[in-house]
Amino acid sequence: MVSVQFILAIGEPIAILLMGTDTGALGRTYKGRTDSIMVAVLNPKTKKTTLVSFERDMQVNLPDYPEYSPSKLNAAYAYGNAKELAKVLKKYFNIPINAYVLINMGGLKTIINKVGGVDITPNLSFTYEGYTFTKGEKTHMDGAKALAYSRMRYDDPEGDYGRQKRQRQILAALMKKAESATTLLNTSFISSLSKQVQTDMTSLAKNYLAATKNLESDYTHGTGYMEDGVSYQNISTAERQRIINLIRKAMGLKTKKVS
Repeated sequence: MVSVQFILAIGEPIAILLMGTDTGALGRTYKGRTDSIMVAVLNPKTKKTTLVSFERDMQVNLPDYPEYSPSKLNAAYAYGNAKELAKVLKKYFNIPINAYVLINMGGLKTIINKVGGVDITPNLSFTYEGYTFTKGEKTHMDGAKALAYSRMRYDDPEGDYGRQKRQRQILAALMKKAESATTLLNTSFISSLSKQVQTDMTSLAKNYLAATKNLESDYTHGTGYMEDGVSYQNISTAERQRIINLIRKAMGLKTKKVS
């Protein structure tokens, strides 16, 4: 397998698995599940970043944990690790994953504060955890407020899909600040957050920062269903193929058919 640092050194497009766990704040100290699952393709050649959210409730089989299969996509990390989740995405979406960044709620809060907060224009009016958000009103958010904005789910008419949109907003706002990308992948900063942030990357070449200025976002569209009393999201073969085409095109790769 080609090393991440070699890919970065020669300036090739890179696909990074971004995972957010529901721990590290609000008194939660357990391992947790990855309630936020995204793949970010940074292409320094096109100076563009493509950010795709994956539905956490998609039913999957876990390669290394058949005894827990079928399960939800967000269980891959809980039963295994970041590599297990990467394996599942490769299996169902036929896309390469070059590196990963795992961050919990406490880490997200700290990083946002570290870069001086983020500016967000809410796409929905709601009140959550003592914070009020007004649709269409540009708001400067510190870590705690941004965390609340990204976590609300049950009062959103779009449910988890609406939450994904807000999570992508937060990440996009972070990426607009060049210093945030550098901060997130800075070795000394990661060391100080060793219990909140994990990654297998040690640096981000400067020529990749230009790609974060132009961002395209998307998500896996699915339909809900119940099986054995558990709610899942069905991601059709056609939808998986659409996501495969999107990500592989962003990486400058030839398309492949869904497995």
